[in-house]
Amino acid sequence: MISTSKHLFVLLPLFLVSHLSLVLGFPAYASLGGLTERQVEEYTSKLPIVFPPPPPEPIKDPWLKLVNDRAHPWRPLRRGDVRGPCPGLNTLASHGYLPRDGVATPAQIITAVQEGFNMEYGIATFVTYAAHLVDGNPLTNLISIGGKTRKTGPDPPPPAIVGGLNTHAVFEGDASMTRGDFHLGDNFNFNQTLWEQFKDYSNRYGGGRYNLTAAAELRWARIQQSMATNGQFDFTSPRYFTAYAESVFPINFFTDGRLFTSNTTAPGPDMDSALSFFRDHRYPKDFHRAPVPSGARGLDVVAAAYPIQPGYNADGKVNNYVLDPTSADFTKFCLLYENFVLKTVKGLYPNPKGFLRKALETNLEYFYQSFPGSGGCPQVFPWGKSD
Repeated sequence: MISTSKHLFVLLPLFLVSHLSLVLGFPAYASLGGLTERQVEEYTSKLPIVFPPPPPEPIKDPWLKLVNDRAHPWRPLRRGDVRGPCPGLNTLASHGYLPRDGVATPAQIITAVQEGFNMEYGIATFVTYAAHLVDGNPLTNLISIGGKTRKTGPDPPPPAIVGGLNTHAVFEGDASMTRGDFHLGDNFNFNQTLWEQFKDYSNRYGGGRYNLTAAAELRWARIQQSMATNGQFDFTSPRYFTAYAESVFPINFFTDGRLFTSNTTAPGPDMDSALSFFRDHRYPKDFHRAPVPSGARGLDVVAAAYPIQPGYNADGKVNNYVLDPTSADFTKFCLLYENFVLKTVKGLYPNPKGFLRKALETNLEYFYQSFPGSGGCPQVFPWGKSD
């Protein structure tokens, strides 16, 4: 058991981070990407530094298990609690698998998605570090599952970020199933109109369940809708990949584990269960997680139904989709890693220095080690190799 003095020592940095964030007027979980060098130096000198620890070990019981249990009751939001565009993370926070305020460390998220949904360890680590690198604070080792974007002008490349996963064009992206496009308004709150469409496609193509057939049809419909209504529509890497992963996550994680017809096949959630996750951030009653660790199973099926190459609406015009040959796609998997590191992360942090650079490089190392193709993809170093 941890002694009282050691327990206080562990908690003190988090307390100081929270306190100083209020004093500085800058959330302790906010990304430093897009800030000036002077601003970064100011926050670096005042925020307690938390060196990024290695990722946690995999959970020891990755099998069918009741997760909506007495130890994790659902609770309504309190003043100051944040939620964002990911219904899975929202649910984990509302049930206490994550801190209920919605601000967590990468280790807490990696453990929570395994405990609460039986997400495969490698995928959990890969997705978490990808999100943390662009939407988290590398100095405090914190990330918010929600947040807001501080706009410094019309669509600055990259945006100045004071939030978490709500930040557009780094992790959250266009053509979401139940959230609107950023340039059309609200990109993180539950959208009733899109939910009705989700339900309609599930009834028409899945017999009342959101299965792979419904997922493929809805994914294509949402892509077409964004093309036709959003002049800033962007379907390049990394959103090109996360959009398809997002399409199959509800099938793998929002289906009660007892309904899997085998260890790997899920029928998909019914509409009451799906609505509970998407709108209410709440497990259905007596919900059991998947019987085996899952990832993005079925992504290839959804992507193959209506093949489309990465691209975007050019010149701010709707229905003006042009291909982007520089973007990664499913035939250029290593390019996904290179795009993310050399374009996305380096775009946010062009020339980090001191501890900020060290923290970013450490998190990039964790990201690379968890990348599914790391064994065959050469590691890249956006600011050169450190001595």
